[in-house]
Amino acid sequence: MNWNLSEAKNRLSEVLTRADAEAQTIVRRDRDYVLIAGEEYRKLKGKEPTFTEFLIDGGPRFDEVVPLKRQRSPMRSPRL
Repeated sequence: MNWNLSEAKNRLSEVLTRADAEAQTIVRRDRDYVLIAGEEYRKLKGKEPTFTEFLIDGGPRFDEVVPLKRQRSPMRSPRL
């Protein structure tokens, strides 16, 4: 169901009750916001790995984001 913001604010309990059954759309200044039940959101989002799982699975891959290239120019002579 579609709600405008002021109506949704006035009938918030009803909006939340209906969100348990199906997604509710709230419109504010020509922009849509969707309200869904928390359980449905968690299903859609999926399980996030713990920090340990993240590191064990390979962690961040900086070479994919930042090109790491060694400079091949000759070194300068140090002044002693």
